[in-house]
Amino acid sequence: MDVPRTLDESRAAGRALRDRVPRRTQGALLLPERDPVAIIEEQNRDRLQDLVPLRIGRMLESPFAFYRGTAATMAHDLRDGPQTGVHVVACGDAHVSNFGLFASPERRVLFDLNDFDEASDAPWEWDVKRLAASMYVGGRDKGMSEQDCADAARSAVRGYRETLAEAFARSALDRYSFQIDTDLIEPLLLKEGRQELRRTLKKARRRTSEQVVQKITGRTEDGRTRIVDQPPVTQHVTTATLDELTALFEAYREPLRADVRLLLSQFTVVDYVLRVVGVGSVGTRCYIVLLEGPAGEPLVLQVKEATSSVLATYGGMVDALPSGLVPAGKVPAQGRRVVAAQRILQAQSDPFLGWITVEAPERTGRPRVDFFWRQFRDMKGSVELDRLSANQFVRYGELCGRVLARAHSQSPGTRVASGYLGRSDTFDEALARWSRAYADVVERDHAALEAAVASGRLPAERDA
Repeated sequence: MDVPRTLDESRAAGRALRDRVPRRTQGALLLPERDPVAIIEEQNRDRLQDLVPLRIGRMLESPFAFYRGTAATMAHDLRDGPQTGVHVVACGDAHVSNFGLFASPERRVLFDLNDFDEASDAPWEWDVKRLAASMYVGGRDKGMSEQDCADAARSAVRGYRETLAEAFARSALDRYSFQIDTDLIEPLLLKEGRQELRRTLKKARRRTSEQVVQKITGRTEDGRTRIVDQPPVTQHVTTATLDELTALFEAYREPLRADVRLLLSQFTVVDYVLRVVGVGSVGTRCYIVLLEGPAGEPLVLQVKEATSSVLATYGGMVDALPSGLVPAGKVPAQGRRVVAAQRILQAQSDPFLGWITVEAPERTGRPRVDFFWRQFRDMKGSVELDRLSANQFVRYGELCGRVLARAHSQSPGTRVASGYLGRSDTFDEALARWSRAYADVVERDHAALEAAVASGRLPAERDA
């Protein structure tokens, strides 16, 4: 829908939407017929086939692990459900484990969304449902009661709703510059939660390029630094020579900001490996690249394949950058889509964030492959959910909801969404009901995957 120009008009439009899509109806789960295993198989076709069993093995670990790897299934399930028709720049995979700590360019540690592979234009409700359901599925994974799981889902939605309202009490410039650092998080947590945050923060501050290099590299006989193979998670491949990779590095560097481009001109590519990451991303082409500066100082970058967002391939959304960033109808490079969305959704983004498109070998059946580049583990940290008590988990969900609202508030459509949500807990309660129903679906789908592996339909390999 077209977003009204003023805030008052947008709020009025949002309230009017309640007549067409009552907030309570958002609690209804309208599940289309589908084979969850077939969706996984379809995604596997374009992946590195020797890594597919590892992807399946990681998804088998628990219903929550399965949920983390099935953003495509959820996009498919959401497309026919109730929608307000209001779109934002959406994360596309806003589950609770995709929030965490990272360093700003000024070396402050911020808390924000940290995964944008699936980001695109989509209904704002889809991200909120992805988060709320992850709280319910994750709560069950932790052994929490059904009441506590419902509280966790409800709290995440309430945090989103209230923060969105607070955001539109600020000016557009204030919304743009607002950041959530660790100083703002601590007052939201009880004493035990603050201790866990400090532990996570301390661990994140140690995760620099220097620390990564100490853990993953060794020295050759002639004194060169080389990444140590740890197959299948980390291994050297012959995808490109160092000279070819250096040419790609120069192509990536060229469109970056002048100061970053000049900084990177002092670094030389010395090694690279294929590196398996996450759950849903396993099997995509993901590399880490080791560079050295003039004094031998290390810099580690991640180069990750960017494919079409599941919001487009399974959710029926338009495969494009956010409206207004490119000419209408132009399909962008997927790496550019990821980079643009990350810069919009994060309060501060990695200065090394960039993208390239490379010609693909004929055997892949594709004319090109898109990649995005970023720093690898630069003060990045995630809260270990299994260490949180039920009460801490509920509060953490609220925090994630608040962060998601901050990200969405950059999109004009959330002016309308805020009017639709209002001040009551009607939407919160509806999504708590929806999350419980969807958690049941996730458990059935996980069981279907187990059956597919047991029957030999899919191969599976567990992490060593």
